[in-house]
Amino acid sequence: MERLSAVVVVPARDEERWIAGCMAALAGQTVACGSFEIVLVADACSDGTVAAARAAADALSLALDVIPGPGTGSGGARRAGMDAAAERLLSAGRPNGLLATTDADTCPAPDWLARQLIHLGNGALVVAGLVELDSAELHGAVRRRRESDAAVRLADVRALDPAAAHHHFAGASLGMTAAAYRQVGGLEPTAALEDEAFAERLQAHAIPILRASDVRVRTSVRTDGRARRGLSVDLAVSAWAERRRYRAQAFTIEALRAVKSGPISVVIPTKECGSTIAGVVRETVGPLRAAGLVDELVVVDAGSGDGTASAAREAGARVLSQDELLPEFGPALGKGDAMWRALHASTGELVCFLDGDTADPDPAHLRGLLGPLLTDPSVQLVKGAFERPLLRAGALMPDEGGRVTELMARPLLNFHQPRLAGFAQPLAGEFAGRRELFEALPFPVGYGVEIAVLLDALELVGLDALAECHLGRRQNRHQPLRALGEMAYAVLAAVERRIGGQAGHGASADATPRSPARGHYVRPWDDLAVARVPIAERPPLASLRREVA
Repeated sequence: MERLSAVVVVPARDEERWIAGCMAALAGQTVACGSFEIVLVADACSDGTVAAARAAADALSLALDVIPGPGTGSGGARRAGMDAAAERLLSAGRPNGLLATTDADTCPAPDWLARQLIHLGNGALVVAGLVELDSAELHGAVRRRRESDAAVRLADVRALDPAAAHHHFAGASLGMTAAAYRQVGGLEPTAALEDEAFAERLQAHAIPILRASDVRVRTSVRTDGRARRGLSVDLAVSAWAERRRYRAQAFTIEALRAVKSGPISVVIPTKECGSTIAGVVRETVGPLRAAGLVDELVVVDAGSGDGTASAAREAGARVLSQDELLPEFGPALGKGDAMWRALHASTGELVCFLDGDTADPDPAHLRGLLGPLLTDPSVQLVKGAFERPLLRAGALMPDEGGRVTELMARPLLNFHQPRLAGFAQPLAGEFAGRRELFEALPFPVGYGVEIAVLLDALELVGLDALAECHLGRRQNRHQPLRALGEMAYAVLAAVERRIGGQAGHGASADATPRSPARGHYVRPWDDLAVARVPIAERPPLASLRREVA
């Protein structure tokens, strides 16, 4: 057998579809097959990845070692493989041997290993290669977004390394000496984006990175990657933005009426909306009711003392008291509770939730929410998006509304669930969906309901079934700053309940989401008074119907 010069690490989780192609590309390397080995990290695979890899390796005369991964995500799997590869090279007396890594859905160019070995022979310690996507599978806005992002990232890289041939530093095409790997303490086993963390570790140890344009791989263009972040997530968000963002102006009443196939309900939860609710009923919903698009309009009121219920009733709405719906659950505890109870009391196959405090009602708001659902059966949920100015001292401040969104919801989604990062207003209270979906979801009783519905819908039906429609400009009531803290607390509790105990894809089986046991919120400005923020959740209505049956 030839002297060992390289070990290639390939982490894989359920990659049966791709692994044979990766093995074939490695077998086609211009260096002799006997001069390198492959370490496949089977990271909690539940399909035929390992069998497919072994069959390909046997057929292609590849030296393949399969080791188990920790099941904690791509970082832990890559770390396990790179540790094993480094040990193999060092034990063979090859501290300057090549420790290379790629992905199971990636095909390295025939000279991928040879070029890296040349660079190491010329003194490089770490080589980052180009990661190319099949341009034929990228189109339209997705391609433009990728090109724009690449230009920005290359400028950032060249500000530190003017000689950089490209901006890539990815586990799909990365190589280094075994000694350099050991010197920095190995790869940090993060759940995802382990390559970015490794680049920071190299920088901290003053180890230069050679970004070489002659080291190339081609990777799959897919949006269903195993990690919660990374290339597949970036592509998924870009594809979603091109396919599932709409504008209300694209939908006319006549066109929607022509494709309507089942009853539609509109639900408006209200609390002290006496000055605005009649306008919402008459101007936002009225034209669509008159045209036969909306079959049911329910205003569910929280015992408002400003005449909200009578104003809504006089405008033509069916008005219900939130506490009288599903009374076995006791008094309603907040907005989400009212929405859940009203969902139970309504009958439409499509259900649209509208705000009752809108000062500038427009039928386009409702057309935009219903349009994607009526014109595309694969759409399950539509979130509204608005331009949100903030009214202060009689002056409108553009883009200053939505403070809880910008300071709480958006950072949480980018951190925990970046597939939803493309939604402009994840906390929009105006959204529509199919009853079957809504009845399968739990509803937080308070202000956590909007983000909870979005997160749970993603898990249940997938990103492509979710849409967002720009509905124009919206002027709603704005809460005092200190009141926003309690709203943000409810949002945080809903996210923590779903994601907080899971560090990302591949979290251990015993990791359980966490949420505050009690909704206690201390107000230091009020002599340390403790507010009680409603964070309980109502069960999916479908489960109640099954119990009754």
